[in-house]
Amino acid sequence: MKRIPEPELMNDPEQALAYARADFEEPHNQFVELFKNRFPEEKVDSYVLDLGCGPADVTIRFARAYPNCLIHGIDGAENMLRHGREAIANEGLESRINLFCERLPEATPPRSSYDVIISNSLLHHLNDPMVLWNGIKFYAAAKAVIFVMDLFRPQSEHEATQLVEQYASNEPTVLKEDFFHSLCASYRIDEVEQQLVRAKLGNLSAEMVSDRHLIVYGRL
Repeated sequence: MKRIPEPELMNDPEQALAYARADFEEPHNQFVELFKNRFPEEKVDSYVLDLGCGPADVTIRFARAYPNCLIHGIDGAENMLRHGREAIANEGLESRINLFCERLPEATPPRSSYDVIISNSLLHHLNDPMVLWNGIKFYAAAKAVIFVMDLFRPQSEHEATQLVEQYASNEPTVLKEDFFHSLCASYRIDEVEQQLVRAKLGNLSAEMVSDRHLIVYGRL
């Protein structure tokens, strides 16, 4: 199946609310557990940059897992960030997590470099994937830890429909539609590997970790 691009921003109020209320416990916990598994000795006790943080569910889970880190999250969708700020306040994490409404490649986070850069489900929104990889290089400190998780494109639209029914059958229609479109807009792992070579990030590893997710990780 050829890639079918989708809008880069998810800023519709109904869409943002559905996404903020959705049950992402399994994949978002998996994000944190995979990070721990790939970097078992990493203390993560400094600044972390979360690219495309959305409503900050992964951001919050990461902050809980690493209680000595401070996180700056950036996203271009203010409606998503509004829900994220509410969730951060509810968790009492305002002193450790700050969100900023900015878009790559123009984003100017508070720090010029970060020791850890994470990103969940941003890559498939980008029609130019180099925006993410070049952004990572730009914001990364020397020897920074990089961890990116995203969907990968199934073989057919029929397979995408089956994945939606398997994992989102009880979610609102808007969320199921978004999931389907995201699967169709995602990149295959061979495409991601080519992107890394083009970005001169070939030292990062890419692997499939579920029937719908891939990760890219390593140290610069």
